[in-house]
Amino acid sequence: MPLDVGLQPIAETSLSVYFKERLSDCAQRLKPPPQEDTCWYLGSLLDRFVRAEHLFSYDDDNGWGLRPLALLYGDALEARSDRERCLLLQQLGDMALFLGALFPERFSRRGIHQDYVIGMGGGAYDYLSSSAQVNRHIYAELAGMFSAMLELIASACSRTEALGERDILALYQRWLETGDPAAAARLRAHGIDPAPSSAVQ
Repeated sequence: MPLDVGLQPIAETSLSVYFKERLSDCAQRLKPPPQEDTCWYLGSLLDRFVRAEHLFSYDDDNGWGLRPLALLYGDALEARSDRERCLLLQQLGDMALFLGALFPERFSRRGIHQDYVIGMGGGAYDYLSSSAQVNRHIYAELAGMFSAMLELIASACSRTEALGERDILALYQRWLETGDPAAAARLRAHGIDPAPSSAVQ
């Protein structure tokens, strides 16, 4: 599924600035909204991961592919230095945010619930909030608001055009089945606030 960042042409000089502006606009719905530094970080994250070489990794057995979050976590546990561990956990947190917000069906097809993605990503950022050499305040906010950040990214990267009744029902059904934050964000944009307690378990 390609990123859908809206129907208007991009006027900013870089994708990271464009994404940061979209994120800042959508963030005003959050109470409290995330810090400006966090929106810049997320804009840079989205800019980085739209380039395949930053998202995919290569191994001799399988070629190019997405490294599973659990294997990234295992790599971090076996890291030889704290710096290496922090880099791996940043990659884990960033990938959990990107994939969890924009490609949640990738996890649901494998029977992986959103709680797993939130736990892995939030846990990675929580470690970084006390161990990283820079951006600790950003990692602390990402750890504490990981679920809200999934919805923020999904909202910033989704279309805002009007949907018909059937489309809204299909979108709601998708949200019930997968807990997809992008579907939840699109429903909210149409005035429908899906309650977590109503999701089918």
